[in-house]
Amino acid sequence: MDKSKLKKDVTIVYAVALMGLIVTIIMYIGYFTPEWKKYQSEFKRYVSEKLGEEKAKAIEFGVKQIYVKELNRVDRCITCHMGYEWKGLENAPNPFKTHPKEILDKHPLQKYGCTICHGGQGYALNKEEAHGFIEHWEEPLLGKELEDIYRPPDRKVLLQMNCNICHRYDTLTPGADYINYAKKLVKEKGCRACHKINGRGGVIGPDLTYEGDKAPEQFDYSRIGGYKSVFAWHVAHFKNPKMVSPESIMPEMGFGSREAIALTLLTMSWKKVNLPPEYYPQSYTALADLPTPEEIEKERQMREGEGAFFVNKGCFVCHSISVFGIESAAKIGPDLSNALEDVQSRFGKTLENFIKEPTGTMSIVLGSQIMLTDSEKVQVVELLTKAYEKYRKQQLTSKH
Repeated sequence: MDKSKLKKDVTIVYAVALMGLIVTIIMYIGYFTPEWKKYQSEFKRYVSEKLGEEKAKAIEFGVKQIYVKELNRVDRCITCHMGYEWKGLENAPNPFKTHPKEILDKHPLQKYGCTICHGGQGYALNKEEAHGFIEHWEEPLLGKELEDIYRPPDRKVLLQMNCNICHRYDTLTPGADYINYAKKLVKEKGCRACHKINGRGGVIGPDLTYEGDKAPEQFDYSRIGGYKSVFAWHVAHFKNPKMVSPESIMPEMGFGSREAIALTLLTMSWKKVNLPPEYYPQSYTALADLPTPEEIEKERQMREGEGAFFVNKGCFVCHSISVFGIESAAKIGPDLSNALEDVQSRFGKTLENFIKEPTGTMSIVLGSQIMLTDSEKVQVVELLTKAYEKYRKQQLTSKH
């Protein structure tokens, strides 16, 4: 055998063996000195420097976890975040910082754990996996990493999404300013006229009751710029629906960044969760988004009055007919009290011809959302003619 070839083969074998040994050593080092051990050692040194050697000696090492049976959650976050209940570490860097006491007083860790509020993968023991930025984990930590991606106007505002898991039926939730603002917008803008929310509302738009459960793959990101995410999609859609979804009939509502971000946080918080009754701030019997007595009476009057046809057909979603006592929640389109004259002025058609052959947005609505039979089209013209007569009479009366 060629000695030079044999020597070369032996060298290769030794090199492979050495590489295997190095890999084995690295694996053993990783096994015996995991990331969480490094954080615990650093925490002990930090406590020794800031609070004294005696307090540092009392620190117990090892994996630590919280098991919340009622929520079926295992959270090991406190393995690294060891200072969460320590006094004197309020200004410490993470993961050693003390958790705000006023929050823990109302949400004790033994009852809530960490991830139901903060997100992340509770049973993981290294930073990347624990913070949830890994494949197939769709509840990442609502912290700096996501803030850098989503760029909300205020820090920690993303946490408000998870606050609303328990506070879904609150009108106002202390500390959740963006969620509170979004709930106010939902009511003021009449979103329920088109969308069903919490089991109540219209059917022209999609049901938003569990919008937060939609998977990222269900969204088309082709028309949004920057980082492609569900959060970014919703913000862009609230600002300009037709730009994001050209087939959408949702009009622009004039939302700026603050409104769009607030509504995005709210809609992404709407998830289907099964919580024990004691986790809700209200009594269990109050867990429903019910209309007020005034809203019920107003709806009854509209459904039983002269303009009931327009209510039952869903026209009132966009249009008021004030002479019939019909008030649109959204107020997107013009008041139809003056439709007989307004249609002729704007479209150069009689009302009868426009109902038969609508143009613009109404061609989409009457062609796909509100389907009218020939007899119903005749009824629309008759009712709106009657509305115009009442409108003109009111105009003449007001002048005298």
